[in-house]
Amino acid sequence: MIKQAVIPLAGLGTRLLPLTSVFSKELLPINGKPGIEYIIDECIEAGIKEIIFIISKKKIMIKNYFYNDVFFKKIIKKKKDIRISNEYKKILKYKKMIKFVYQNKPLGTGDAVLKTKKFIKNKFFLMLLPDDLIIKKNCSKAMISVHKKYKSSVMASMQVNKKTVSRWGIYDVKKKISKDNFIIKNVVEKPSIKKAPSNNAVIGRYILPLSIFKKLAKQTKNQGGEIHITDSIQSLIKDNHKFIGHNFAGKYLDCGTMQGYIQSTVDISKL
Repeated sequence: MIKQAVIPLAGLGTRLLPLTSVFSKELLPINGKPGIEYIIDECIEAGIKEIIFIISKKKIMIKNYFYNDVFFKKIIKKKKDIRISNEYKKILKYKKMIKFVYQNKPLGTGDAVLKTKKFIKNKFFLMLLPDDLIIKKNCSKAMISVHKKYKSSVMASMQVNKKTVSRWGIYDVKKKISKDNFIIKNVVEKPSIKKAPSNNAVIGRYILPLSIFKKLAKQTKNQGGEIHITDSIQSLIKDNHKFIGHNFAGKYLDCGTMQGYIQSTVDISKL
């Protein structure tokens, strides 16, 4: 059973400047609710019992959000506002599930995941990227069902415009096994348009095996000095570890850019 989720949160959020010069992007409100809470709620609905946040010292605001008990108790006592009381109860519920790990140097998603190695208890775990919201359908829950059926690792996917493939991890299909599920032949991080094997993009939801940590520990950094999780996944695929690309049913929202962030509020407000 998959009961743990890993969420990398140490990124600087430069695409959302100037907002992120003073504020953690994951706490920015989307239709009146911090973006990170949509991710947490997705995990809870999918049956996750423990969530590991990877933050940096510069993102301590995120931890403070969940540990501001003195402030809440003081305000609740003074205001006696039921809405504030309910918000505090919700935060207390979240806090019981959350563990914090630190990544103080921006060395990529792969390095962030590697920081959680000693906390992962089972053979597989869930990883979610907070810039990617998937609404209307619970993508993580659907992926866990796929994992149970095929006993394999799973990555969320969708087809993207061929002109934008260099923004994504792109995979090539080895075999179609059902309407929305495909065995992955190869995956490459942000290829050029000419070198992209397809327009099948990996979106920020992964079910990863424990063996990913050995690959990450040995992986060399790219030219930008980062460790990409995609490279270690490709190494596992070469070792015949099965990865399934799952075309999810929900609607994808990119909250990592200013235009996408604004549009996310519009789309969620219509639900």
